[in-house]
Amino acid sequence: MSALIHHFVVHRIVVNDEGKIQAIPREKCLAVTPEIEHLAHQINHSFNTKPGKGVGHFVDNPPSEDDSLPFNQSLQAFVTAQKTGGEDLEQQFHQFSLASTSQLIKALTDTGQVETGFLIFCQYEYLATQYLMITLLNTRSHVEVNQELELSAREHLDLAKMQLAVRIDLTQWQIQPEQQRYISFIKGRMGRKVSDFFMQFVGCEELVDIKQQNKQLVSTVDAYLASENLAPQEQEQHRQEVKSYFKEKIDSGENLSVTELSSRLPSDDASQHNFKAFTSSLEAPLEDSFQPDPAALKQLAKFTGQGGGLSLSFERKLLGDRVIYDPSTDTLTIKGIPPNLKDQLNRQSGTE
Repeated sequence: MSALIHHFVVHRIVVNDEGKIQAIPREKCLAVTPEIEHLAHQINHSFNTKPGKGVGHFVDNPPSEDDSLPFNQSLQAFVTAQKTGGEDLEQQFHQFSLASTSQLIKALTDTGQVETGFLIFCQYEYLATQYLMITLLNTRSHVEVNQELELSAREHLDLAKMQLAVRIDLTQWQIQPEQQRYISFIKGRMGRKVSDFFMQFVGCEELVDIKQQNKQLVSTVDAYLASENLAPQEQEQHRQEVKSYFKEKIDSGENLSVTELSSRLPSDDASQHNFKAFTSSLEAPLEDSFQPDPAALKQLAKFTGQGGGLSLSFERKLLGDRVIYDPSTDTLTIKGIPPNLKDQLNRQSGTE
């Protein structure tokens, strides 16, 4: 991520001796060093590659009982100050982060959830777009070896297990709030939705199910390629092109565009029959733009399924070649069984 980091601050959320959740705040924002820039890049990358995100918008919430502003109003006050060139923006961002931390603790208390860790607030600019990233991360211990071959234990932020994070497109929120798609967030963990407390903290209402949109896009690509009467090899080539497009968007953190994807797929210019027109004719049309879900890459590359004690997975390009499906008998014929599986079968049958 080649981004300009404006503000970066971290606070800690712990459970005190009385069993209550409390914040240990940092007294000011961190200086934006190369190390902070690298960390911001890692956080953004981890967020981009997380599957199953949701998209939504702010809902109007009244002030709380202590008359503190709702999250969106507090954020709007900071954004307005930034636009008007207000003084000491770093201090204002720090105050915003403190108020938001208090709101998160209240949301945790109200929902009966116990979450601890390091709460990070990062405001940055990427491709002329302003973003705010908020994530709650825990640490993981690792062992380092120095030049004298001495070992020491260190703690580092566990980005691989990022589960609580929200990213707000501040630019879209200010310019196109009516689209209601300027907040994206990681949806769940172990079957539980983040909306239990993290969405309550932000005041966000989900509008688009990213996982469902990606799943529908993949199935629509399959249906479209089948409708074009292409040879299996041609279909596989176009599917690989779609896969490359997905990877590009995941790596850049940008949205998928049905219009862009349509330009990469075969079309009949004479009849204006293309992928975008095909999606428009669906009973439930796709959103024109939405975030890519990394899990969709597996759907593009493989057929997978499980049930009744059986689990199968094979590359799509093998269908019709090494894997033959007969719908009339509900059977799959596999030619060339993997050696390790073949060895197990032979041992079980006593042929070796």
